[in-house]
Amino acid sequence: LQWLDQQDLRDKIVIDYGCGSGILGIAALLLGAKQVYAVDLDPQAVLSTMQNAAINKVESKIWAGLPSEFEAQFADLTADVVVANILAGPLSQLASTFAELAKPNALIAMAGILEDQVDELRLSYAKWFNLHTLQRREENWCRLSGERLASA
Repeated sequence: LQWLDQQDLRDKIVIDYGCGSGILGIAALLLGAKQVYAVDLDPQAVLSTMQNAAINKVESKIWAGLPSEFEAQFADLTADVVVANILAGPLSQLASTFAELAKPNALIAMAGILEDQVDELRLSYAKWFNLHTLQRREENWCRLSGERLASA
């Protein structure tokens, strides 16, 4: 949330991958994003995201669904911002997916990473992203952020 608050999200398309309750996507909309695509493997998370979006009166600007639904409906979509708060294993597996989803120079922020997983995760993303920020949080949890390389 702190990272999102520091970005200029006005008129941006945001993908919240592993959306859970939808908090990051909803916050992005409240901070001026144009549209959010919230994706999660858990159907309950998708439902929760839409309920929370309605509570915050942003449901018209958020799409929420499963990865298979997202891929089927938005095969050519690219985003200005990709956020993900999921564990390092899935984040590592999603590197090429996030590269396809992110426009050149798009911003990315990933959380749910333990300090000792940072180097491996950076390597997974190095082909496509410049991950220049490592911010340590409580109990060795970290956030990586950066941008999509224009030439990759």
